[in-house]
Amino acid sequence: MTVAPRVVRFSLATSLGTKVQRVSGLAEEIALALGVSSARIVRSDGALQVEVPRDEPGKVELEALVRALPVPPPSCTALLGVDEAGSPLLLRLPSPDVAHVLIAGTTGSGKTALLRSVLASLAMHNRSSALQLVLIDPKGHGLGMLSDLPHRQGPLAREIWDVIDVLNRVVAEMERRDRRKVREPRLIVAIDEVAELAMLAGDRVLNLLTRLTQRGREAGIHVIASTQKPTAAVLGSLAKANFPVRLVGSVGSPEEAKVATGIAASGAEKLTGHGDFLLVSKGQTIRFQAAWISPEAIARMVKQLQQPQGTTSAPHSATGTEGKAAVAAGRRLGVQFRLIK
Repeated sequence: MTVAPRVVRFSLATSLGTKVQRVSGLAEEIALALGVSSARIVRSDGALQVEVPRDEPGKVELEALVRALPVPPPSCTALLGVDEAGSPLLLRLPSPDVAHVLIAGTTGSGKTALLRSVLASLAMHNRSSALQLVLIDPKGHGLGMLSDLPHRQGPLAREIWDVIDVLNRVVAEMERRDRRKVREPRLIVAIDEVAELAMLAGDRVLNLLTRLTQRGREAGIHVIASTQKPTAAVLGSLAKANFPVRLVGSVGSPEEAKVATGIAASGAEKLTGHGDFLLVSKGQTIRFQAAWISPEAIARMVKQLQQPQGTTSAPHSATGTEGKAAVAAGRRLGVQFRLIK
């Protein structure tokens, strides 16, 4: 049995020949027998796992999680939260199997809060000379509190024509970098509610995002986009082909879960919301509790980073050995964490 911040996980042994689908079909009966609101049954690490929600889920605060890290994260690495075992979960964007990230979930899932935490953790550990942010937020509420970060390039884009102009300029920057064979500083394009942009501007926005997600990694450009409507009709082939990593919170149906995660029977529709997420990468699924940062903590962070040399750690080199060195240092100090790369 494993007790995570939001769920309790049981490993289940079945008799030889028992079909996984048959066991999965008993989720409601298991939930009823245990007296919980729901149960999620998944195949993980060669065994069946039954996950049930805790009565009093724990909150994972980003500031406390940062302090718990044994060493600063590698360059351009986001801190997502904690995994099923309570270990910090990190995601290194420049890795070939990462590059771009889609965050999906219904209202109340915590997708915008996770997007803010990802961007805040990147700003904490990377100087503005090494990492830059382009913020796009059609509603103006999700990313507005990050608009004074020194890493920000240009004003927060809200109106659709401003968004199209910003994306055109990023595409031009990508082409310039391609010609000159450069990829530094890293440029993060963060979009809160990409489905709304797709509905407002249609192919104009989707075509620009497709170009960025297809060619951006080689130019040091990464897209992190969130949506509360992970449907094939809205996102089409953009999500299917160009976002190798998905961070998926609670969604409305098994169909939305399949589009959001890119895999069948993920159980994302049974997540409990409020930061309960799945990380899907290279066919691997990890359930985690997303880190959360309060508006007051963001204001303190922004004020600190506006000071000269205002980062919580020294800048990192971009060598391929950073991740291994960080994990090794954590093990020496008795602190485990997971680095997805």
